Amino acid sequence: MKRFGLIGHPIAHSLSPALFRAGYSGKYPYDLIEGEDFGAAFRRFMDSYDGINVTAPFKELAFAKADILSEECRLTAAANIMVKTPSGIKAHNSDYLGIRKWLEDEAVPRVRQTASGPTVLVAGCGGAGKAAAFAAASLGLQTVIMNRDIVKAERIAASSPGMFTVRPLDAFPESFNECGIIIYTVPSAIPALDSIAQQRVGNLSAESPRIIMEANYRNPAFTPQYIMKLQNAWPATYYAGGRTWLLYQALTGYEILTGEKPDLAKMHTCL
Repeated sequence: MKRFGLIGHPIAHSLSPALFRAGYSGKYPYDLIEGEDFGAAFRRFMDSYDGINVTAPFKELAFAKADILSEECRLTAAANIMVKTPSGIKAHNSDYLGIRKWLEDEAVPRVRQTASGPTVLVAGCGGAGKAAAFAAASLGLQTVIMNRDIVKAERIAASSPGMFTVRPLDAFPESFNECGIIIYTVPSAIPALDSIAQQRVGNLSAESPRIIMEANYRNPAFTPQYIMKLQNAWPATYYAGGRTWLLYQALTGYEILTGEKPDLAKMHTCL
């Protein structure tokens, strides 16, 4: 029987085992392979598993260890899926694949009616933010990236000339007003969030469609109280939390791991 798992540290809180069991009705084992030593976790994968998910802090190490890189891995320089193949270990990035599918399925259709077309704002340029930025740009969407360390954002933009506009993180309120799709990957709330509900500048009106995706599902910056306040000021705002991110990541990633489509309805119920 094929075996799969997740490596990272810490991962005891992970929802991935429950999602995987739901997606395949318990057909395959899926284990948490936790530890601070990537080398030891990778050896366990090689000895006992057919494919693994990879989470923080090992995505760049997984990228470096792979024999074969998918195109999205080449773009993001990170991997969160490793699969054994006859030609070696192949790496994929389902942060990229999942967000790209979410943009196509949910986000872009909601904001397409804006006159200038959807513009995507990606806040945070860590692994998740970088993957989201390249996913948005791959769909031909205008993409703005920002980060606490603006030099990091500028390096990403310089690596792919013409794909991104770079702005400082302090410009988040103004950029929020101007962009129809906001992907928030900063691991905590930034001070600029407090002023968004009072802002009335930019190209989009309060009634314009606006959709927010946040990567963090454990300690989100967009709390229910904050979302309510935001929607009072921006009635057409729709929020998709980190569990939606996780669901789309699982939907695209698990099929790569197993070669079989998971049951999306059962995974959704699990969350």
